[in-house]
Amino acid sequence: MTFRPNLVMAALLALPPALAAAQTRPPVAQFWADVATHSMSIPGMDDMDEGSMGMFGGFFGGTKNAGGAPGKWLDTALHTRNKPSGTLGSHAIPPALNMGSALPLIPVQVERGRSEGEADMERPKGRLLFYWGCSETVRPGQPRVLDFARAAPDEYSKFMIGRFAPDRGAKAVAGRSVWPNEQDRKRVPANASLNGDHAVSGEGVPAGLRFAIGAAHDFMPKISLSAQGDPKGPINVGWADVNNARAYFLTAMGGKGEQEMIIWSSSEQPDPGWGLMDYLPPAQIDRLLKEKVILPTSTQRCAIPAGIFAGADGAMVRMIAYGPELNLAHPPRPANPKAPWNPEWAVRVRVKSTGMTMLG
Repeated sequence: MTFRPNLVMAALLALPPALAAAQTRPPVAQFWADVATHSMSIPGMDDMDEGSMGMFGGFFGGTKNAGGAPGKWLDTALHTRNKPSGTLGSHAIPPALNMGSALPLIPVQVERGRSEGEADMERPKGRLLFYWGCSETVRPGQPRVLDFARAAPDEYSKFMIGRFAPDRGAKAVAGRSVWPNEQDRKRVPANASLNGDHAVSGEGVPAGLRFAIGAAHDFMPKISLSAQGDPKGPINVGWADVNNARAYFLTAMGGKGEQEMIIWSSSEQPDPGWGLMDYLPPAQIDRLLKEKVILPTSTQRCAIPAGIFAGADGAMVRMIAYGPELNLAHPPRPANPKAPWNPEWAVRVRVKSTGMTMLG
């Protein structure tokens, strides 16, 4: 075999730019905080409080522990490479949170699942109708219809496909220590604020893991959401400006007995939004705004087309206000992307607010 150094050099030059920073390593410790505000409004009633509407929690697509029941919610997680199985940690919190001096971070307990035989699944019946876009009338080419009785498996997957929010936050998985946990599940008070100094400690955690959270990354306000109009006509959904929001997205769902389900999203593209009712990273927010999948903050009203929920047994609209994201690291990333970077710790804080109200 003949050695050809020119080809080797060409191959090296063609390597992805990320490999130029081969000396960069993940942080020794990573801390995540997911900060959510959930609200629900019923026409003719005051905004539902955090204890009265827990049965509706799962509809929000909310935090891991709360399921999205009304109120303020905080989920945190810690991982350290020095103790990959999980460490007993502590999150020192500011007085403004009104939850004491610290929250315990407990390693996630992994449960072994039981293997069970697959049960025969009965093919669903009825149809799923999908509409999209803010408009008083149904646009040409809508709805998309999926007939459960006749659809092939690939038709299901094509119909359900859509954009999604990557899971980059306080996920409770093996190797992480989390709050809330089995030892401490106290509720976040209605007057709680994250403003102030925070510190995270534990075996294997660098001693200097300290950071501050300001007003820009505090709990967002509740969404003040209204839906006016008879379902036989257009339904005008409106909301007040949400402080610190970067973009909005709405989706609605209703059913007619067991034979028909209707879904609608505010996207200008045919995206049902299954995966968008959660935190989005800043770059994805910018991209989805350009694609007109999510709404700019200058928008404060959106019409659901006339008649699509007429005769529905019940229908609800939910909305998300995407908040900012805070990313910190020590030491900070060098200005030169090719310079080695071995951070001791990193912190990611994500913020969102969601709301829901009934239609008709």
